[in-house]
Amino acid sequence: MNEMKSITLYHLMIDDRKMIGIKFLPDRLIQNLIKGLPNPKWSDKYNMAYIPNTKANLGIIFNTFKGVVWINYNRFFTNRPVHTKNYTVDVAWFRNRKPIPDYRFCPEEYLLKLELKRYSFSTVKTYVSFFEIFINYYKEKELHTIDESDIRAFLQCLIRKKVSNSYLNQAINSIKFYYEVVLGMPNRFYEIERPRKESKLPKVISKEDIIAIIENTNNLKHRCIVKLLYGSGLRRSELLNLKINDIDSTRMLVRVEGSKGNKDRYTLLSKSTLDDLRLYYKEWKPQEYLFEGRKASKYTAESVLNIVKKAAEKAGIRNTVTPHILRHSFATHLLESGTDLRQIQVLLGHGSSKTTEIYTHVATNTFKNIKNPLD
Repeated sequence: MNEMKSITLYHLMIDDRKMIGIKFLPDRLIQNLIKGLPNPKWSDKYNMAYIPNTKANLGIIFNTFKGVVWINYNRFFTNRPVHTKNYTVDVAWFRNRKPIPDYRFCPEEYLLKLELKRYSFSTVKTYVSFFEIFINYYKEKELHTIDESDIRAFLQCLIRKKVSNSYLNQAINSIKFYYEVVLGMPNRFYEIERPRKESKLPKVISKEDIIAIIENTNNLKHRCIVKLLYGSGLRRSELLNLKINDIDSTRMLVRVEGSKGNKDRYTLLSKSTLDDLRLYYKEWKPQEYLFEGRKASKYTAESVLNIVKKAAEKAGIRNTVTPHILRHSFATHLLESGTDLRQIQVLLGHGSSKTTEIYTHVATNTFKNIKNPLD
C-alpha cells in the first residue's frame, strides 16, 4: 500500500439526500478508482467527489480502495462512549411543556438521543435551550434543508449581539449534536469555524485570604464546605455529590465519583478538615449526601456559592471569591510548595496535562528566580 495516497470520507447533504463525500489530493490512480464507483459526481461547493450514502456503497468504497489507498474514516464514524453511570436523565419537563404560539420546540428525536446518551440534566438543558434558539431563527425551514451557510448566518447574528465565545461554542455544539448524532451524520458541518479559544489565567488568592475566609464562615457546616473546596480542590458539583462514605479517614482521601468527563478519582483530605467533619456529622446527622438541605435534599449550588462569597466579604476581601477560585488556589499553592505537576493533574481530575500547566503562569515560584531589570 502506498502510504502517501489517502482519501477521507465525509457526510454530505446534497439536494436533500445523504451522500458520502470523498476528499483526496489530486492523484490519477485515485481519480480512476473513483470513476469506477456507482454514479460518482463532483461538488464544487465541498471540493470533493461524492456518491449516494448507502451501506452497499460504503462497502464498495472499502473494496475498491482496500490495499491500494488508505481510507480515513475518522470524520465519518464516531465511537464516543455512552455514559455508563446510572444517572437519571429527566427530559420529561421539556416534553411536557405547554405549546407556545409561534414557537418551535426541540424535536422528540433530539430529546430521546440525549436521554439514551445519559447526559446530565445541565447538559440536556443547555443543548435544548441553544438548539431551540437556532430552530426558531429558521422557523420556516425544514431542519434537514439547513446547510453550512445558514448556520454561519445564525452564528454571525449571535456575534453581532456580542455574545461570549463560550456562548457561541455551546450554540455550535447543540446544532452539531442534531445533525451529527441524532441524524447519524458525524462531522457533517466540518467547515464551521469555532471562535478562537480564549487563554485566560486562573484567579488565585493567597493562603492568608483562604484562612480568613474559613474563619469568617457562619457555622461548622459552612466551614467544612469551604475547607473541602480548597483543601481537596473540588469542583462545586463534586462537593454537592459527595456521599458520607466518600470520606476515607483511614487513607486520608476523598473519593470523587462521576466528575467532569464521567471520571472517578481520589484527592487529598486534610487532618483539620477531617476533625471538623467528625464534629459536623455528630451535629447535623446527614443521611445520604455529606451536605444536605431541608428534608435531607441535596444541597444547592447557589447555597455553596453564597457561603463562599459571604465569608470572603466578611473577611474583607475586595474581589469576588467563588468556589472555583478556591480550587484554582489549591492547585497553585501545591505547585508553589513543590508538588509535581503530574500529581496535581491527578488530584484535579484533568484529562490533559496542558490543562494543569496553566497554573505555572500564576505560581509565584515561576517568577522568583527571574531578576527584575530595574533591580
